[in-house]
Amino acid sequence: MKTTKDILAELGACPEAVKWAGRKTHKKAWETCKRGEWLLWIAGRLDIDRKLFVLAACGCARTALKYVPDGEDRPRMAIETAEAWVRGEATIGQVRSAANAAASYAASHAADAASYAADAATYVAQAAADAATYAAQAADAASYAASYAAASHAVYAASYAASYAAASYAAARKDMAAIVRKIIPFSVIKKAIADYEEVK
Repeated sequence: MKTTKDILAELGACPEAVKWAGRKTHKKAWETCKRGEWLLWIAGRLDIDRKLFVLAACGCARTALKYVPDGEDRPRMAIETAEAWVRGEATIGQVRSAANAAASYAASHAADAASYAADAATYVAQAAADAATYAAQAADAASYAASYAAASHAVYAASYAASYAAASYAAARKDMAAIVRKIIPFSVIKKAIADYEEVK
């Protein structure tokens, strides 16, 4: 059985994450990591269920909605549309439209908590769109890579939103790590690791 450190290195994780893994067991690493973007990254690289992955990203992005001004609904709608896609209640076209609307809001504002919150919403909708493309074209590695990259960017953007609002960047990432673990339990990761090792 490969160590967590070995798997992270094989998957192309950043040197910081590989070093952090050290001798931690798979379970210990998953349950103690304080960085939501790392958890989403590894979940995506292990090819867990796309819809579960998108839900976790949406949960992280939702933490930034409190920084969006009252009456501005585009970031929230982008997240809700991605969640609706997971339930089979929205088309990928609707997801892309909602993502574009949130991106338009972010682009029209200077870098602040609200614009980063909109960025987070845009990224999760993009992750859903890419996940749908990947599901339709199972061999499309580009869509797969784009999906988990977008989800990780959503965590970064939500963290930036917190820091711009004078909240703790590290605390925001830690909170999002807890959200990811709640939606993607270790049992899912354990199976994905077993499948990965079987292929390798």
